Amino acid sequence: MASANSGKGGSRLQAKFFTHQKQYSVAETPFSVPANIVVSDLSDLINKLLSEDKTEKEYRHVDFDFLINGEFLRFALSEHLEANGISTETVVEIEYVEKFPSPQPVGSVLHDDWVSCVKGCSDRILTGCYDNHIRIWDTDGKVLYTFEYHTEPVKSVAWIKKDTDKCTFASGSHDQTILIWEWSEESQTQRCLYCCRGHARSVDSVAVDDSASRICSGSFDKTIKVWSTAQGEESPPENSEQERKKVKTDTPKPSTRTPLVTLEGHKEAVSSVLWLTENEVCSASWDHTMNIWDINTATHISSLTGTKAFLNISYSKQSKLIASGSVDRHIRLWDPRQQEATVVHSSLTHHAGWVTSVSWSIDNQHQLLSGGYDKQFKMWDIRSPKAPLYDMAGIKDKILAVDWSIPELLLCGAADNNLHVFSSGGIKLHPSEDGETMER
Repeated sequence: MASANSGKGGSRLQAKFFTHQKQYSVAETPFSVPANIVVSDLSDLINKLLSEDKTEKEYRHVDFDFLINGEFLRFALSEHLEANGISTETVVEIEYVEKFPSPQPVGSVLHDDWVSCVKGCSDRILTGCYDNHIRIWDTDGKVLYTFEYHTEPVKSVAWIKKDTDKCTFASGSHDQTILIWEWSEESQTQRCLYCCRGHARSVDSVAVDDSASRICSGSFDKTIKVWSTAQGEESPPENSEQERKKVKTDTPKPSTRTPLVTLEGHKEAVSSVLWLTENEVCSASWDHTMNIWDINTATHISSLTGTKAFLNISYSKQSKLIASGSVDRHIRLWDPRQQEATVVHSSLTHHAGWVTSVSWSIDNQHQLLSGGYDKQFKMWDIRSPKAPLYDMAGIKDKILAVDWSIPELLLCGAADNNLHVFSSGGIKLHPSEDGETMER
């Protein structure tokens, strides 16, 4: 049995280290370590083992995090074991992983009003704003196009399809409509293809299924509706006086589209919708429930019940868990496959105000973002539920939307009129010629 001298003196215990990151593997030999050893000392120990057959110039120091039974070590080892009822008389198995780097602010993109929604895709970012406009940005912070047709604030945006040249996306608005757009980057032309009508109040959430053939929408009218994205026979364009006032006379009017399915059952406004599978949708509401629906039969399957109004939900395809943000300041994780609708993990509690937006990492089943009315933008790892992994500073007003659809970029829209961008990859935003990008 080897001995590690890192840490302060006192009682000792036996620990065995392992990792799933093969490039950092060490011999799984039990070590005698101080009972009160902390993360930094454990990291130094692993680095010492990894560097033993290398020269100082050949080896690069790596910061590691440590997990015991799937939960991050955040206190002295003995404290963690005692708090979790783990015996110190047997060999403690400790997993180690490379520590996720601290996200750094790389720029803020100024809008004309509150940034109410944001969605990334590859190297492009969509934002919706209270100035009624939608914008497409590149990851350097340059605005590529501004879309005008909505007559009231834009509350939700979602990519439908993105090709090398053309892309299509959807937007939902206070004006009770969902618009389906097509944009060509090469020719710098856009068309508003369809205007989806049927909601009686603000459309606060839109989501596109994996096949990109259907859109789901949630509204303050308490209903959920499903729409087709396919191009086909439509109702003729609107010609009313109200419609003519919306846009310039030379702007082609979109065809009107009606819903394929309408789902009713919520008692209050629907705040957020998402697709769980090809034919299942989840809706969150101010009535303290999340409902799961079968789209094919237009029937209610099950409900997840909370204690306060739900403001936003996000689904992880990797972990199959739903994260919810609520007015009670908590983030909760739910397993929609469990009929008893129990919380599968302890609440993530660190916000001081309404949690308005949550977003799972697109490629990491353990990590998610949250933002709230407390101006706090947080990164979480669900293996460390008692505190966020990182807090991102610099937001000056309440947060309305967060997104982690681009792995290297953490996006946040706020009532300070900015899209805030954070990254761990050293990316920098560059000011655009029209001055719409603000460097920190």
